[in-house]
Amino acid sequence: MPETELAALLDAIQFDSTGLVPVIAQAQDGGEILMMAWMNRAAVAETLTTGRVCYWSRSRQSLWRKGETSGQRQHLIELRLDCDGDCLLAIVVQEGVACHTGRRSCFFNRAATGNGTWEITSQPLISPQDLYKSSPLTE
Repeated sequence: MPETELAALLDAIQFDSTGLVPVIAQAQDGGEILMMAWMNRAAVAETLTTGRVCYWSRSRQSLWRKGETSGQRQHLIELRLDCDGDCLLAIVVQEGVACHTGRRSCFFNRAATGNGTWEITSQPLISPQDLYKSSPLTE
């Protein structure tokens, strides 16, 4: 992608006061929402130029290439910008699970009606210990 084209795409994004924009990852196969994370300008640029999804880790204060510790990579199919320019949708091919808990999606807690609790809607497909080959990490 030419630098001028990349710069124009990046300039259209309304990053927040900390330089971040929220991004929702959606599976290409079936449309399931997999996770929500953050990107800074460098993460968006890397994602668009490499086709491998890269996020900004707020806890580590560094770029986080999805799957670098777990092997559960995301490959970009399409990146979309919402109508306000302040949220991204990454349509991805997900290798393995997306959630650090070993589940396909991070959205596995459902509000239970009538009792004020959260119900777990799916079980891990792989244990976090196996996923990370040591202690569980939060990607």
